[in-house]
Amino acid sequence: MTATDPFDVRDATDDDAPAIAAVHATAAHELGGSAYDERQVQAWISNVHPERYPIGDPGFRVVVAERGDEVVGFGLLDLAPNGRDDGVGEISAVYVHPDHAREGVGGAIMDALEGTARDAGLEALVLTASRNAIGFYERQGYEGVETVSLEMNQGVPLECLRMRKRLEHGE
Repeated sequence: MTATDPFDVRDATDDDAPAIAAVHATAAHELGGSAYDERQVQAWISNVHPERYPIGDPGFRVVVAERGDEVVGFGLLDLAPNGRDDGVGEISAVYVHPDHAREGVGGAIMDALEGTARDAGLEALVLTASRNAIGFYERQGYEGVETVSLEMNQGVPLECLRMRKRLEHGE
C-alpha cells in the first residue's frame, strides 16, 4: 500500500480489534516519543489491549480507516460520556499508523466522528489531546481548555490538553 492508494472509513467490527490495537501501540510509540520520554510512552502503550475498544456497544462509534485490507487508523466517539452535559460527546481516540500520517487519514476519521455527533444532535465535542497531537486537533477546529495530567499504568503521568469544539449544524 502506498500513500496514493485510496482509503475508506467504515465502522469497526470485532475482527478489527487486533489491528486497531496494533495501530494504537505503534502510533503511541513512534509519534508519542516526540512529546514524552520512554517511560511515559511505555506506560501509555501498556494501556493498549484489543478488548478495550467498545466496538458495537450502544452509545459509541468506533471507525477504522482502511487502505486495501490494512487498517491504517481508527477513531472512537462516546456519544454520552459519564459526567458530561447533555449535548456534549467525547472523542476518546484518533490514531493513525505513522506510515500513513499526514495523508488525510486522521481528518477523514474526524469527519466521520463529527458527522455522527451532529446526526445525534450533539452541540459540542471534547477530547484530551496528547502533546504530540495538539496541532492536529487545532487544525480540526478544536480549542484548548485546560492542561491536565492523565495517570497511566504504574502511576506515570502524561501531560495533555483538554480541547473542545462547538459543532455547526446544517453543514
